[in-house]
Amino acid sequence: MTDISVQTRRLPEPAAMLSVLHPVTWFPPMWAYLCGTVSSGVSPLEKPGLVLLGIVLAGPVVCGMSQAANDWCDRHVDAINEPDRPIPSGRIPGRWGLYQAIVMSLLALVIGWQLGPWGFVATILGVAAAWAYSAEPVRLKKSGIWGPGLVGLSYESLPWFTGAAVLSAGAPSIYVVVIALLYGIGAHGIMTLNDFKALEGDKATGVNSLPVTLGPEKAAWVASIVMAIPQMVVIALLWLWDRPWHAGGVTVVLLVQFWAMSVMMRDPKGKAPWYNGVGVVLYVSGMMMSAFAIRSLGGA
Repeated sequence: MTDISVQTRRLPEPAAMLSVLHPVTWFPPMWAYLCGTVSSGVSPLEKPGLVLLGIVLAGPVVCGMSQAANDWCDRHVDAINEPDRPIPSGRIPGRWGLYQAIVMSLLALVIGWQLGPWGFVATILGVAAAWAYSAEPVRLKKSGIWGPGLVGLSYESLPWFTGAAVLSAGAPSIYVVVIALLYGIGAHGIMTLNDFKALEGDKATGVNSLPVTLGPEKAAWVASIVMAIPQMVVIALLWLWDRPWHAGGVTVVLLVQFWAMSVMMRDPKGKAPWYNGVGVVLYVSGMMMSAFAIRSLGGA
């Protein structure tokens, strides 16, 4: 009975359309945008409307759109990895998944326009990056280097830069640009660990993620190193910029990450999801500490 209803469904389930937006993934870009507003040197309380609108744009709209686009472009991979997901299972039938991603792309541009020229250009870049990551013929997801790199910059650096630019109505300072870029580079490692869950499907469909090309153990080491080095550079810069307390705080969260990495290395494939829960919280905590550190360094 259930199989027949799925096969003959013409309209998508509302719950399924929400699930392809993967709300759990919205937090990193929302948090990064908030870090940007904090680091801008302008109090977020002075422009709460721009803060709220930017958070909605970064999370539910742009990130949600990117997830919908990825689910549509990955429907064949998901049919192997997770056949019960909305599109391969038929709960979102036909081309409805594609239509949803396109409509949300347009919605993102409309909202981005409300954030001024800096916000609008950043939105264009974010939407373009989402499609470049998932869709043929570009499909940077196929690369274990370029794919996670693009996502890391899109999830952390771009919204951070955008939050600072929107709130200050101008180009952010070099301090903002450097710190935002470093955390975006480090996020490459987070995205690599996220690829562990699709290992089998990626192998079968030619997606050359680092877990596929290097194997889980080596990929986990690479991811850990890529996450750690930019944070070390952040710590050094905060000391150089006379922010010892903030540098100390980032040092502490990095040391705890080292412990979490050691736990993950006992079983990289099995523990990668655990690290993505524990380690990422520590990572983004350091981001906010850094944002507060540079807000008085001419943030805007």
